[in-house]
Amino acid sequence: MKKRLEVNYNDSWCYDIVFHNSYEKLGEELDKLDLLSRKVCIVCDSNTEQYLEEVIKYSKEHVAYVDSYVFQAGEENKTLDTVKNLYEHLIKAKFDRNDILFALGGGVVGDLVGYTAATYLRGIRFIQLPTTLLSMVDSSVGGKTGVDFDAYKNMVGAFHQPKCVYMNMSTLRSLPKEQFSSGMGEVIKYGYIKDAPFYQWLKDNHDCIMNHDFEVLSEMVYHSCLCKKEVVERDPLEKGERALLNFGHTLGHAIEKLMNFKLYHGQCVAIGMVAAIYMSAKRGMLSMEELKDSISIIQSFGLPVGVIGIEVNDIIAATKNDKKMEAGKIKFILLEKIGCGIIDSDVTDDEMVDALEYIMKL
Repeated sequence: MKKRLEVNYNDSWCYDIVFHNSYEKLGEELDKLDLLSRKVCIVCDSNTEQYLEEVIKYSKEHVAYVDSYVFQAGEENKTLDTVKNLYEHLIKAKFDRNDILFALGGGVVGDLVGYTAATYLRGIRFIQLPTTLLSMVDSSVGGKTGVDFDAYKNMVGAFHQPKCVYMNMSTLRSLPKEQFSSGMGEVIKYGYIKDAPFYQWLKDNHDCIMNHDFEVLSEMVYHSCLCKKEVVERDPLEKGERALLNFGHTLGHAIEKLMNFKLYHGQCVAIGMVAAIYMSAKRGMLSMEELKDSISIIQSFGLPVGVIGIEVNDIIAATKNDKKMEAGKIKFILLEKIGCGIIDSDVTDDEMVDALEYIMKL
């Protein structure tokens, strides 16, 4: 199985998304970047260190020197302190701006390495090697990079496009159940905001997806990346349409922060999506039957639809610190219908309170 997509924005940046069932073709992609006289640093965390030896094996004949850097896994390490430690490692290893970084891991690794690449020596190249469903279908594509600042998620960051995204689909086979379900939160999002037929396809293929049928998973990841590619090509810096990709994220990020990152990102997004679907139904854009169906579908993929243990007012307050605030207003994503998201800057605190009280009863 080998497929690819090309992400291209006015030829100012262009890169391939490669789908394969191992790392054995990675060298072919490296040869396109002319790295025979360049150093590479493969950055991973303690969870994805298991893939390090294989990536080194298929890289070493295509670069001048292979280095590696491993940090402790966990959202709590997606910080400027970890970036500082990586800077120091690169400086001591004499990496220059023509060398390259590999981000081998999930969203935490990809975001952190991307931000390091964007800022080290004012920008060096990097490649995304996503190993989780969430990073494959979302964070590895589109060039958003960043780290958390104190308890504020992705508050420090930059847009920096990778030179390639290489997905070894076989890494999904060893993914823990909750991490797989977390990724499904971002997958379902595409059906809601852009693609009603894909939403139906997910429902029709539910059992195959949950049983990890390799061909079905490959098609699902490919289609998710296609959806994201089309959006980021039209709006690479999130000046308009790309904000739709934040469906479920405004309340989701607030919940994620207040839960001290004890829930996975995709789980919090799923909760946020239910709240947004509820608000859309209350405004009369969706039926209550569609709301109930959505709750059932989201739950069927192993995702939570509600949360307890945190205060509604604390969640509302946390949204005010969201990086998506603009002139004191939040760009909230609602659904005009299934498959059609809209950007709304007039969602009131009362609407959010109503929605949060609803999900806390689920």
